[in-house]
Amino acid sequence: MYNDVVDLRDFYATPMGQVARHLIRRRIRYLWPNLSGMTVLGLGYATPYLQPFQNEASAVLANMPSAQGVFHWPEREPGRVALSDDGELPFPDRAIDRLLIVHGVECSENLRIMLREAWRVLADGGRMIAVVPNRRGLWSRFEHRSPFGHGHPYSAGQLRKLLRDCLFTPMVIDHALYVPPIRSRMLMRSAPAFEKVGSRWAQAVSGVLIVEASKQIYAGTAVSSPRPVRKRPLVALPGGNAASQSQPCVGKR
Repeated sequence: MYNDVVDLRDFYATPMGQVARHLIRRRIRYLWPNLSGMTVLGLGYATPYLQPFQNEASAVLANMPSAQGVFHWPEREPGRVALSDDGELPFPDRAIDRLLIVHGVECSENLRIMLREAWRVLADGGRMIAVVPNRRGLWSRFEHRSPFGHGHPYSAGQLRKLLRDCLFTPMVIDHALYVPPIRSRMLMRSAPAFEKVGSRWAQAVSGVLIVEASKQIYAGTAVSSPRPVRKRPLVALPGGNAASQSQPCVGKR
């Protein structure tokens, strides 16, 4: 089950959320140091991690699941976010060069369908990064302290198998969030020290796993299939307003 979009927004406004965003974004940037001229898509609730790419990539877009809800993004700019079901992303085949999934893999009730859609829209030779709660880490064990405590956490082995089953080749598994998920400003200020020690001596207990994978273009080909006629048009997002779960959503049948 997905987190509510309001809860996600509120978490990233807290000191703990800001620290988590900074530490995870640093590792994503390490894996993707230069995205000049590329099209980048964030799935789930990836917008806190897309900002560094906005002045670099040719296009930066976001897609949020209808079960989660959506906020306008970026603030004070024309919207670049869509709302849809997991199994029907509103993008053409092979349209995306880099795909970032955050708060998606562990929450989706149609995970393999979602990953199959991710495979479809990803360009040949494209790369995907998924940020997933680590089954062995502390962050996955405290449901009420962060969104990384919701959903289904994974071990590195489980994540590799999942991606291979869905026609991706895992390339790198990185780690982040060694600081305990405790609401203490003093502890959050010590987060860089925790990261330095943990990355060297305690990778197995990181809060999240950050896996980069490539698309297996030899394992299958995208096959077009008849899709049900939409009864409702694609949602037009009003500037600055959230679309709640009770409002019409793309892909509802």
